[in-house]
Amino acid sequence: QVQLVESGGGLVQPGGSLRLSCAASGSIASINSMGWYRQVPGKQREMVAVVSSRGSRNYADSVKGRFTISRDNDKNTVYLQMNSLKPEDTAIYYCNRFPARGGWGQGTQVTVSS
Repeated sequence: QVQLVESGGGLVQPGGSLRLSCAASGSIASINSMGWYRQVPGKQREMVAVVSSRGSRNYADSVKGRFTISRDNDKNTVYLQMNSLKPEDTAIYYCNRFPARGGWGQGTQVTVSS
């Protein structure tokens, strides 16, 4: 089973940018869709962005125009470029297949605050 490790989070001011990475322990080339999700304590985990093996992308309305998801099958890595960050983007960010299945990694904390 492929293990996924998220990284790249941190503290950033509103309007700033971060790039998250999701490194897989094995090949993701055969995985049709990969997604980024986020969760705020006390709330349900929500899908943020999805990228298919053919490169099609879908985004939650709240991040459209600000976030960009991409995947590099050669590096077995999925990325999330986050621009124009807002305080409401503060959450723990996770990656997983889409639809999600199996366990979740530790995620990476993103905090947007001045």
